[in-house]
Formats: sequence, structure tokens, C-alpha cells
Amino acid sequence: MMEIKKFVELMTGEFDNKEQFMEMKEAGKSFPYAQHINTVCNDKIKNIPEDFNGVFVVEESYYETDGKRHASPHLFLITDSNAGVILSSYEIPAGEDKNTFSYNSMKSVDYSELKKSEKFTPALYKENNGSWEGGSVSQFTPVMIFRLWERFSEACLEVSESMEVNGKRTFGYDVPIIYKRV
Repeated sequence: MMEIKKFVELMTGEFDNKEQFMEMKEAGKSFPYAQHINTVCNDKIKNIPEDFNGVFVVEESYYETDGKRHASPHLFLITDSNAGVILSSYEIPAGEDKNTFSYNSMKSVDYSELKKSEKFTPALYKENNGSWEGGSVSQFTPVMIFRLWERFSEACLEVSESMEVNGKRTFGYDVPIIYKRV
């Protein structure tokens, strides 16, 4: 449980990539302005088993490109394993709006109603000198692959995500998005 606590402390809070965004803009490169708000939400989940050692987190991600803002919310479960810390994705709870889901809008939900994502391959993170690194590759469809790699440290969250369809990248950037705590 100690490992989960350290991991969750690094990944929760409010973050943005303002510094990186400005550097890219000055260099004439197209890059999104991005924000992450990660909040522990076990308090909104009823009937969690007594022996449950996981931590649920609402991740609110906002991306702005060319003046257009896009939200990408997620519900994750952080658990401990002998190999490291595991991040599993869960479906946004029934009755919630997938476009505007956030910690603040999240209604109380029963633990038994939560559904693990069948598409997302759980990501494994290992501690290395005070930071956590890891990720996963998920086969969303026979032709669609999602790749995730992240490093969480005191300084920042480095997030690299990409989507490939038929071997061609349809989403993602050549460099990780560098989120710093706001």
C-alpha cells in the first residue's frame, strides 16, 4: 500500500504544459495546450469491500489546439502488485456524461456497478530513483492500437500517448507532453 500512496501523491493534483506549449509555439511547432486534473474519488464509491487496497482516480484531461478545446475524462484504479503499481481503466459510470465527466460532477456510485475497460491493457509502473515509469499497449480493435508511456516525478508528469490505425499514427506527438504542477 505504501507504493500506491507514493505513486498516487505524484499523479494527483492539477497540472498543465503551459511552459512546453509556449516553447513549442515560439519554435513555430503545432502542439496542444493541455491540462490534467487527477483526483482520488474513493469517497464517491459506495460499498467498497473492506479488504480493498486500491485507489480510484478521476482523470480530467483537456486539450486545446487551434482554439478548440477537447475533454478526455477517465476513471482509473491504482493497485499494487509484486511487479510494481498497476493502472487499470474503468468505464465512465452509467448515467454520467462521457464528455463532461469530472470529480466535481461525479455522482455517488456503487462499487458493484463499476466496469473495468475491456479495451485498455492495464499499465505497469516501476519505481526508479523516486520517479515512476511505465505504460502499456492496447489493441482497441483489430486495426487500432493505443500506446501509453508515462513518467511521474516530483518535477512533472511526462505523458506520451498515440493511436495508430492500420499502422499509421492518427493521434499523438513526437515528444511526450510535459505537465507541471499548477
